[in-house]
Amino acid sequence: MRTFLVFVFLALFPTMVFAHPDPLHAVGLVHGFEHPLGGLDHILAMVAVGVFAFVLGGRALWLVPLSFIAMMVVGFALGINGVDLPFVELGIALSSVVIGGAAALKAPMPVAGAMALVGVFAVFHGHAHGAEMPESAGGLLYAAGFVAATAALHGAGIGAALGVSKLAGKHGAMVARIAGGAFALGGIGVLFGWL
Repeated sequence: MRTFLVFVFLALFPTMVFAHPDPLHAVGLVHGFEHPLGGLDHILAMVAVGVFAFVLGGRALWLVPLSFIAMMVVGFALGINGVDLPFVELGIALSSVVIGGAAALKAPMPVAGAMALVGVFAVFHGHAHGAEMPESAGGLLYAAGFVAATAALHGAGIGAALGVSKLAGKHGAMVARIAGGAFALGGIGVLFGWL
């Protein structure tokens, strides 16, 4: 029931934002929320972070997504301030390949290593958010929007991996790892323009 309520909230979120008396005030929040959802490369990477966190388990379940979000905000600050970051699109495209691949292989790494891995790629995602921010969007509201969307995508990855794992029983961990491989393949498809 709780999952259903979360999906209802997310479905109504843009409507609630526009219920504000001054719709121009909400533009930044909505633009920020839509940006990560507007590209398959962003969606694959952010859901893969959730699957990776699930595969690692324990403290990684919340530390890995939080480190992604924190470093994405750092990248956003670089982007809005015009700091040049080379290979942003390549970094974004490679993020789902590497993060999904790490989940598929259940790469043996400490939580700090997993946090650093996703954090590096998060900087590229954040930089793109900052560099592509519309002039009409307020920076803080825009950032709140893409942080909320990113957290929702991470949660979707964790929730989907948890749900499939429960359904698959003793094979659940393997199914989650296969999902990580699927995200890596999707990233390869994006990288080479097949998707």
